[in-house]
Amino acid sequence: MTQYTKYGPTVLLCSINLKCMETRIKRLIEIDHNVKIDSPVRLYNPEGMDYKINLRVKSIEATSEYTRIDFIYKSSMVYENGGWIEMDADSYIQPIGSSTRYKLVKAIGIPLAPLKHYFKRKGEYYTYTLIFPPLPKDTTAIDIIEKLAPGTYFNFYNVDFSTWMTIPLAADLPRKNN
Repeated sequence: MTQYTKYGPTVLLCSINLKCMETRIKRLIEIDHNVKIDSPVRLYNPEGMDYKINLRVKSIEATSEYTRIDFIYKSSMVYENGGWIEMDADSYIQPIGSSTRYKLVKAIGIPLAPLKHYFKRKGEYYTYTLIFPPLPKDTTAIDIIEKLAPGTYFNFYNVDFSTWMTIPLAADLPRKNN
């Protein structure tokens, strides 16, 4: 037996000896499964796989939630063991023509200073990712700044990703089982 009250439908469960128990039924919220969700678009740097460049931006993924930048670094040929790398926690990105700085949120695969990653040999390749807050939608070029100071910091100026490819680099494609 169902009754309707100001709280919505109520079901009365009665046994044979007419003792009744009231149970309220909560309404389910309808979810529209046809909502369009923006899938992230990763832009690949055509020079991202140029083995002659020791430090390069491999790709940039800009969404409404974050900005992800992937890097490839080749350890130094000067030091016997290839040296070390670290990332300054105050790193930021800045759209060209803007004074707004978007501070580093997370570093993946690279330690934050003063911690260091020590290489095992010269010429060793190392990939890492930096996560920043989302950029404005119309951004096409940025500066990537680890630190504005004398020294060897990972700074990139006027990185224009407006013409980068949406097709993954060959090294990023999943391998088939042979």
